[in-house]
Amino acid sequence: MKLRLYRNYSIKLMLAWEMCCRFGPPSSPFKPCLFLLTLNPFNSPAMGSGILFSYPQLATLAGLQGVIVYAISSAAPILIFAVLTPIIRRKCPEGFVLTEWTRQRYGLVTALYLSALTLLTLFLYMVAELSAIGQVVTALTGLNGLPVVIVEAVVTTIYTSLGGFKISFITDNIQGTMIVGLIIIAAITVGVKIEIKPELIESSGLLKPNLVGWQLIYILPVAILTNYFFLANFWLRAFASKTDKDLWIGISIATVFITIVLTLVGVAGLVAAWSGAWPGDPPQEDGSIAFFLLLEQLPNWVVGIILVMAVALSTAAFDSLQSAMVSTASNDLFRNRLNIWIIRGAVVLIIFPVAVLALKAPGILQIYLISDLLAAATIPVLVMGLSERFYWWRGFEVVVGGLGGILTVFIFGAIYYDSAQKGGELILLQQGLYTGDWGAFGAFVVAPVGGIIWGFIALAGRLGYQYVQAKRHGSRFDALERPVSSAGVSDEHDAINAAYVQDEVVSTKSAGKFF
Repeated sequence: MKLRLYRNYSIKLMLAWEMCCRFGPPSSPFKPCLFLLTLNPFNSPAMGSGILFSYPQLATLAGLQGVIVYAISSAAPILIFAVLTPIIRRKCPEGFVLTEWTRQRYGLVTALYLSALTLLTLFLYMVAELSAIGQVVTALTGLNGLPVVIVEAVVTTIYTSLGGFKISFITDNIQGTMIVGLIIIAAITVGVKIEIKPELIESSGLLKPNLVGWQLIYILPVAILTNYFFLANFWLRAFASKTDKDLWIGISIATVFITIVLTLVGVAGLVAAWSGAWPGDPPQEDGSIAFFLLLEQLPNWVVGIILVMAVALSTAAFDSLQSAMVSTASNDLFRNRLNIWIIRGAVVLIIFPVAVLALKAPGILQIYLISDLLAAATIPVLVMGLSERFYWWRGFEVVVGGLGGILTVFIFGAIYYDSAQKGGELILLQQGLYTGDWGAFGAFVVAPVGGIIWGFIALAGRLGYQYVQAKRHGSRFDALERPVSSAGVSDEHDAINAAYVQDEVVSTKSAGKFF
């Protein structure tokens, strides 16, 4: 028994470490460092340079209520990894990312479907990061941000390909240091140099509740929580923790740290409005540049330091995204059988469309929202399989439910706006969150609800087809029978014991059923 326990745990750690060597630094598999777990794994890419646009922008639109909701909604969902990782560990002892459990539970097709959505999410994050740093350079210097975008893409591609784990580890720690330095320098100089005008505090109305602020209480937790499921770096670092207790401690510290940082960044938008820096003269209606309008009031040396820190922040986030794409493609699509340099070459080719789209991209927040909506439609029907009560739930329901959730958003938008075109635009959230209507709110309601409804429709269709086929061929209808891997297992502890006692009972090598 002990040898089998040790063997399974060792295999999991070796796989996680192998993947992390390509992707980024986990906490030590034997004794995780909580400080690095805080500054390292759970900050990238959620803490890229895009936060300098999206959080101050939200402050100018939803006020203090929006800032608090956005900060908490961005940080608190990380706790889900502390909740679900132990469960998935027990159900998939040899797993190290979510797609491994998906392959075991739902089969190859569903795993590939989830991998495709993961790669799409990483692609969108890469576009957002390059777009953000280009806009940062333009806003702070007035120069064209294109050269910086090109240089960052080239440099990160080179050192990520050559340096692997060690370089990514260094840049992630630089990222954490830059975040702290950015906040300290900006907070001190703003406190000393910026004068808040009391009359603007009341007239701005940013301390009062508003419709957008109330809507965000639902939208942001759903959007960000489900989107984090697609970020492989979170799963890799979570699975690499030695014990569940260490995981809880590390993630709790990271949650507090990120909440504080994002709140301070968002408050910059409030200070910009109350000091008169935003909307400025002439008025700048786009609240996404509120932070940079505020910086214009500061000495040039401060702006220079912040620019350097922003570039370092963006670089660290972007190289993690590149490494994540390489590791996801290598493991999920090719099962590590294809030469890693071929995959790295393919990722290099992807950088070109990423850079082109980054230069033409809409608002940073809109890019995040597109991936959020995809996640909101897919993740609810996916995680239903974590419960033993839904042993009859299969990959067909997950795929149909996820795609059906997106279709439901289109149907809702077409009805709500009385226009098929606007229904299609709602899938891309072209109007963002701040239209003052219920379109975006409704999209994030119907995406998960519609996904679940379509999932059960798919379930009914599959059961009906299998019942007819069983009658036609004179065979037994067993679609609702509990699988062998779950038979006789009363709870999760029994499940893991059964997995260790009998290799044939639960094996990640035998894929689950799609249909």
